[in-house]
Amino acid sequence: MKIGLIKEIKVHEYRVGLTPDCVASYVRAGHSVLVEKSAGVGAGFSDEEYIQKGAIITDDKRKIFDGSDMIVKVKEPLPQEYDFFKEGQILYTYLHLAADPKQAKALMDKKVKAVAYETITDRNGHLPCLAPMSEIAGRLAAQEGAKYLEKPFGGRGVLLGGVPGVKRGNVVIIGGGIVGMNACKMVVGLGANVTVLDIAADRLAYYDDIFGSQVTTLYSNRTNILNAIKDADLVIGAVLIPGAAAPKLVSKDDLKLMKKASVLVDVAIDQGGCFETSHATYHDAPTYVVNDVVHYCVANMPGAVSLTSTLALTSNTLRYGLEIANKGLEAAVKEDKSIRNGLNVYLGKCTNKAVAKSLNIEYYEVRP
Repeated sequence: MKIGLIKEIKVHEYRVGLTPDCVASYVRAGHSVLVEKSAGVGAGFSDEEYIQKGAIITDDKRKIFDGSDMIVKVKEPLPQEYDFFKEGQILYTYLHLAADPKQAKALMDKKVKAVAYETITDRNGHLPCLAPMSEIAGRLAAQEGAKYLEKPFGGRGVLLGGVPGVKRGNVVIIGGGIVGMNACKMVVGLGANVTVLDIAADRLAYYDDIFGSQVTTLYSNRTNILNAIKDADLVIGAVLIPGAAAPKLVSKDDLKLMKKASVLVDVAIDQGGCFETSHATYHDAPTYVVNDVVHYCVANMPGAVSLTSTLALTSNTLRYGLEIANKGLEAAVKEDKSIRNGLNVYLGKCTNKAVAKSLNIEYYEVRP
């Protein structure tokens, strides 16, 4: 198979879909890899490193699309890239279609075969290609939230860990999955008072086992969310429904309950965000203020730590990409439920139930 690696064009997106070592793996398996010039520079990989591993470098994006059976990316294609796709071409990347109806329509109109990292599952039903970015995003949520609580960045001027004789900052984490767990580790380490809300009793019990009295756990319901955010200095939204749009758990009016210049970090923004007032931002202008509350809603948070993120991401995406390339997409989908669950669009049809429901479009079931 002919593999095309594209340079990301999203604002301040420095990750890359394949490292030079990933290219070597494809080449050893008998495939060819065409790489866009400077595709890996943002993550610290030179064109020469790709050439040494067997890639062909070109600065002609159209040539890559025209000559490739499968396009590998990190982030969803942007509108200026839609016309490059051809019918039957495989797209392997993060898509987050539930929050992006225009992209979904474009991919269906182009009749591509789109496999989304975020809905690939493993044997236990986990999301192996999403997990490493969730880990990084959770840790960054704590790091960025702490920074934007500083007065020069618009926050309340609160040090989360406090100092002797002064109260610690209050952190509320809504959603106890991978993002929530990693955010929790960081803010507990900073010495903050931490409250975690989730709908799963076993998940809350796990937090109790791990963190003990360092964390307060609450069932995630309307009453508990409102009571928690009233006292919060930092609220981290870490809710995920695989493939689907995130539920809106905090409304615009709810912000009036919060402290002035407190901070919201919405890690669910890729799926539309879990706060009503959330809209995607970029690293060069990451925050905005609504009802005196600072919002941090960067949709590609891990892109800020591009080397770490690229290495973590590709260590998980490579094996599925190789399986698609070695077997062909149809055979891979038939034989491997993990990849079947990752298929979101196939020749003009939406093949993910959660995406179809979120976008209110027809769902086409792919069977083995």
